[in-house]
Amino acid sequence: MTWTTWWIFVCTETVLCLTPGPAVLFVLSSALKAGARKSIASNLGILAANTVYFGLSATGIGAVLLSSKLFFAVKWVGAAYLVVLGLRLLFSHNDVVKAPENTLNDHKSHHLFFDGFMLQMSNPKAIVFFSALLPQFIDPHAAIVPQIVILGATSVVIEFSILLGYGIAGSALTPRYARWTNRVAGGLLIGAGAGLATR
Repeated sequence: MTWTTWWIFVCTETVLCLTPGPAVLFVLSSALKAGARKSIASNLGILAANTVYFGLSATGIGAVLLSSKLFFAVKWVGAAYLVVLGLRLLFSHNDVVKAPENTLNDHKSHHLFFDGFMLQMSNPKAIVFFSALLPQFIDPHAAIVPQIVILGATSVVIEFSILLGYGIAGSALTPRYARWTNRVAGGLLIGAGAGLATR
């Protein structure tokens, strides 16, 4: 893999990660409810799911899934899960933003990790993204495995850093802005779920 190819991938991945989507909205909501430190668990759950999809796409299984009925099942499950998360945000209590530490501890890290993992795993656009993007940066005439490892590690580092930044920013919001952020994020997640179901 040449440095030019790697830098193009870095730029592409950075722009895509900066674009707000379900993962960004979920990390923001986690930071609002449980603080920046615990939102890292949501971040790691999302990255774990991305790693799974990365592996599937790299081995060619992703292309098989895209052409099977399993893809449509994942699509409907993902749409429903996005709507559920959106409703939870819309009806969440906003006073948790500046709640005492013992209240913040009620948001277990493993629950946030699981929700983040399920959110990303139930998003079929993730596997479409990886299946469409990765082949553009892999040289079929060179060793495949090292290229996959380099791209995978690069993707994880970039997305972790960006989601961490969103988590820190979300935790710094005042209750007034947090209330509106929850409503906007909830509405967008519901809209994303509805849009996914109609495609």
